[in-house]
Amino acid sequence: MPQIAKTPLKVPALMRLPLRQLSFARLLRGGRLGDLGRLPRYAGIFAVGAVCIWAPIYGYLSTAPLRYTSSFSLILPGSGASASVNLDSIGQASSFANSPFASSSVSPTETYKRLLAAERIVVAAAQTMSMQRRDFGQPRVELVDQTGLIHVSIVGGAPEDARARGEALLASFFAEIEALRADEATTREISAGAAIEEYRNSVLATREEISRLQRDNGLISTSQYEALVAETDALAQRVRDLDATLQDRTNAVRALESSLGLTPRLAAAALRLHADIEFAALVKEMSERAADLSQARSKYGEAHPEVLTAREGHEAASAEARRRATMLTGLTDAELSALDLSHVGNRAALLSDLVTYEAQRAGLAAELGALTERLRTAEARRVELIEPAARLEDLQRDFAVAEAVFASAMARSQTTKTDLYASYPLVQVLEDPSLPVDPTSPKRKLAAAAGIAATVFLLIGLTLGWIRRPLIDRLLAKDDHDLVMVPAE
Repeated sequence: MPQIAKTPLKVPALMRLPLRQLSFARLLRGGRLGDLGRLPRYAGIFAVGAVCIWAPIYGYLSTAPLRYTSSFSLILPGSGASASVNLDSIGQASSFANSPFASSSVSPTETYKRLLAAERIVVAAAQTMSMQRRDFGQPRVELVDQTGLIHVSIVGGAPEDARARGEALLASFFAEIEALRADEATTREISAGAAIEEYRNSVLATREEISRLQRDNGLISTSQYEALVAETDALAQRVRDLDATLQDRTNAVRALESSLGLTPRLAAAALRLHADIEFAALVKEMSERAADLSQARSKYGEAHPEVLTAREGHEAASAEARRRATMLTGLTDAELSALDLSHVGNRAALLSDLVTYEAQRAGLAAELGALTERLRTAEARRVELIEPAARLEDLQRDFAVAEAVFASAMARSQTTKTDLYASYPLVQVLEDPSLPVDPTSPKRKLAAAAGIAATVFLLIGLTLGWIRRPLIDRLLAKDDHDLVMVPAE
């Protein structure tokens, strides 16, 4: 069988180095894994490396001032706007504003971006906060692609300070926008000239004449005169209806007076008397005494003592009843003589109707008198305002025409102007300046992460340095174990 000859192991060249070079070789190859004598050197190297890593980080974090960032967003509406004004019997005035993004040559967002960072706006915002321009800082303006959004951020020393700077910058920006729009409107304004001034004077003159006529006659409008005429006609009809009702009540009162033989005053007195309990008792007593007198007369003559006693009793009861009636009603003796003091009986309803109808008649008579006076005054006022009403109607027609002509001229003048938002489109605040919670600088977490990463890398490097000898030996052993194949003779 052929024999395979093996070449002798090659002694590494490093092992054949002189003794003075062994320290350098040890430095390159390292020591054994279990040699703990190397640990102090590695610990010292780690300590020096950690100090070199964390000392700058600590110095930066302890000396750098805290900075907070407040941000806000603006948006430009993408649609245009149109307006139309219709003037009755005159015509129509209309205006149309194109979308701010309709033109490909001008970008409104880029314009506002430059304007937000303009020096005069930043200076105005700094003056608002009583700060120097260099202390206020420069805002950062970003545009969001394919949108009408503008994102702005500003840095401050405190959360409230950052938000205050954002609000000051936003206020200065809008103030500048308004100033630019006003300047553009003033520059582009075209005076209507003498024609509009003449129309205005015509309107004022007509208005003054109408006011003078209103002051002199107290007539505000023709509709007021029409209302006066309608009120007068309605008042006349009401007077006629009320007069007919009054005649009806008067006839009813007269019929009851004839039937009862009493006036309404006496009927009311009778109802009041017989509603009094004491008077009713007196009337009952008087009736009983009258019965006794009648019974005594049927038995004896007029001079008989019993007849005289009964007459005295009846007269006393009658006198007391009259006294009570006089106190309650205030009627005189003659009126009481005409009044039946006996019980009213079934006549109570008739007496009540007589009193009610008389009260209604008196009320209707008073109302008719007042309405008649009002009708007389209204008719006189209507006759007095016939000519002023006609003149006022003519003046109001002239005023309406003059005002329509003036409004038409003004509308045509206004529609000839460039739209207010043509050069500087409408911009709205989408997000108000925010109140930051965490500082944006220095970034403590980022610095700590960087320090930790550097420390980890240092540990990885020291670990590789600790195990470098086995790695190097493995690589050298791979080269020494290359076999050379020799054929047998």
